[in-house]
Amino acid sequence: MTESPHRVRLIFGALLLVLLLASLDQTIVSTALPTIVGDLGGLDHLSWVVTAYLLTATVSGPLYGKLGDLYGRKLVLQAAIVIFLVGSALCGLSQSMGQLIAFRALQGLGAGGLIVVTLAVVGDIIPPRERGRYQGYFGAVFGVSTIIGPLLGGFFVDNLSWRWIFYVNVPIGIVALGVIATAFRAPTEMRRHAMDYLGAALLAADLTAIVLFTSLGGTTWPWASPQILGLIVLSIVLLPAFIVVERRAEEPILPLSLFRNRTFATTSAVGFIVGFALFGAVTFLPLYLQITKGSSPTRSGLELTPLMAGVLITSIVSGNAITRWGRYRPFPIAGTALMTVGLFLLSRLEVGTPTWEVLGAGVVLGLGLGMVMQVLVLAVQNSVDPREMGVATSGSTLFRQIGGSIGVSIFGAIFANRLNVEVAARLPANVRAAPQADDPSAIRALPPAARSLFEEAFAAALHPVFLTAAGVSLVAFALAWLIPAVPLRESVTEVPEVPPGAEPVTPRG
Repeated sequence: MTESPHRVRLIFGALLLVLLLASLDQTIVSTALPTIVGDLGGLDHLSWVVTAYLLTATVSGPLYGKLGDLYGRKLVLQAAIVIFLVGSALCGLSQSMGQLIAFRALQGLGAGGLIVVTLAVVGDIIPPRERGRYQGYFGAVFGVSTIIGPLLGGFFVDNLSWRWIFYVNVPIGIVALGVIATAFRAPTEMRRHAMDYLGAALLAADLTAIVLFTSLGGTTWPWASPQILGLIVLSIVLLPAFIVVERRAEEPILPLSLFRNRTFATTSAVGFIVGFALFGAVTFLPLYLQITKGSSPTRSGLELTPLMAGVLITSIVSGNAITRWGRYRPFPIAGTALMTVGLFLLSRLEVGTPTWEVLGAGVVLGLGLGMVMQVLVLAVQNSVDPREMGVATSGSTLFRQIGGSIGVSIFGAIFANRLNVEVAARLPANVRAAPQADDPSAIRALPPAARSLFEEAFAAALHPVFLTAAGVSLVAFALAWLIPAVPLRESVTEVPEVPPGAEPVTPRG
């Protein structure tokens, strides 16, 4: 290690706080949205409170990764924390929906660097051979934040004010900022820099188009609307333009040479599919519990605890096992297999399925997930030159985010289409259009016979969603076997050993 064990633990604790901030803010807002609308108005623009944050966080991630490689991760991480905290404070002070959306975009601009740079900083201070257990704790943070985020949001709304879901970030962030400022000594290397501004602009524009059409398609705008079709076409056209620019750039924002590295290419594909299957399918599990089991939003969140407990357990266990054995390849193979089984079990849900069976399937899914996400980041960081740690980490994270965004959109379309068919086949004509699938209170207001039929239609509409997700996860399982078994390096500065068939990434400049 480049730092003393005590200093590493101190820095790692601060990084956990930073990661907790970024992951919590993706979930803590959801339970407060109705209260925010009641206070600020602007119901028509409600979706932009989430979309603005997601958009700027996704777009800025690759830029933070490159800036960290060029100018040092300590300065870049501190800047990201400051931007995030300023955005959080301003969100809490918002007096209109327009202000809140603008400040959520600013907050997301900082959040984009929190996850990417935090993961890269771990690569700076902890050798790959010892990094497994640390990244296992990162995976546990993601799992825990998924559960406690909505619960904290509900607590602040009920007992204080919705504004505290943003204010709470400030003291935590200040502590993390102080520890990083005093304890973290970032590796520095003086070399000439040539920032790829055109590549960054094209990548940002392409990601913007992807996030907007996946987030707003079928909700704010119909899928066949000129706005959504235009965004889809724009995302397709910008991709080859970005590739052409990256081939010529002296220091590309996302080096195409990364994709000639078999570990990066394979883990990115697996990460994309895992994000696609997981985030797309698990979105519907709380709704299933609310509509068919009568759970409240808070209770349905608590009922996901076993799933996240599975994530927490295998994240920590697999991380420690990797550090002990020095092998990471078996874990994404086993993890994607368990994910496939868990999603298949969820595809068999009916109205009468006992809750313990639902939660048991969630545990299997969580156990699989905990073996995959952070292990993929470790494999990528171990396979690239330390000077490209940031762009490799941001690239790996980016594919998972895009997969999740597209998955939510596609599975939403599958579910909506199938629900219409199932409702038409079961309900009398006079109530077919009455309930909305995302409004459990309206469904409970139906006459008992109609409500029972709607619940059956809802459960049946979920079958193709989870079954498709299981099929996609099976593809990830097949790809996981192609991940090379690169020996874990003993030093953070060591050049990676490359197995036959895998091309190393050679940094420019």
